[in-house]
Amino acid sequence: IHPLALFVLPSLLYVLSSELCLHLVILAGPNTSVMTAIESAFVNLAYPPRLDLGPQLTHEQLLVSMQSTMARHKGGPVWLFAYGSLIWRPECTAVERVRGRVHGYHRGLYLWSHEHRGTPEMPGLVFGLDRGGSCSGFAYRLPEENLDAALYALWKREMPFPSYRPHWLNCRLEDGSQVQALGFVLERHLPSYAGNLPDHVLSQVFASACGRYGTTRDYVEQTAHALRSHAMPDRNLEARLKRCKSQVDQATASRL
Repeated sequence: IHPLALFVLPSLLYVLSSELCLHLVILAGPNTSVMTAIESAFVNLAYPPRLDLGPQLTHEQLLVSMQSTMARHKGGPVWLFAYGSLIWRPECTAVERVRGRVHGYHRGLYLWSHEHRGTPEMPGLVFGLDRGGSCSGFAYRLPEENLDAALYALWKREMPFPSYRPHWLNCRLEDGSQVQALGFVLERHLPSYAGNLPDHVLSQVFASACGRYGTTRDYVEQTAHALRSHAMPDRNLEARLKRCKSQVDQATASRL
């Protein structure tokens, strides 16, 4: 394998999705040297990563993003799909809240956070919607009164950096009806996209990352608890949380 690949693979694997990593493994086939380099780079991912997320969006840029998104709305009530902290810490009032599910996207702890749940020196992680599978959550019907102010507050919270793509999702409500709901979808090509990180990196994030609204670990625990309390547990998330908390607790105990 070319020596340059050994240098760039660790950085690339921070932004490659798990799906693409699988394709790399398949393409490598019996080439043991390529497989060894990929596996080694994945195991040796370092935290914290060196990331340049660029400048935060200005007031004008937030307005342009919000207005262009609303221009794509097909009319009728405005619904918002909540899949993470918006479930247990809504940004704005809703006139209706209904269980819902979107298909074609899944919830993933795949987005680096320099502000809400981490810092540039110790990035945290937050949830986003990534391609594939399905995701359960809540659909909020937003009031028409003061709608622009509510949406702008939502944009300020979700889009301090242009890490998401606001998108209208087909959301099926618990009564079987379908609505167009606003969701925030991950942009895989951006440096803020972490992808599906291995447990040892996620454990380091849990142990170290804290931002304006608290730690990544607390954020994930509250989301897992909220989903379970509403009878829509994310069992993959809960299993991951349990494994990583155990690693953090063991590491802490070993230092005492």
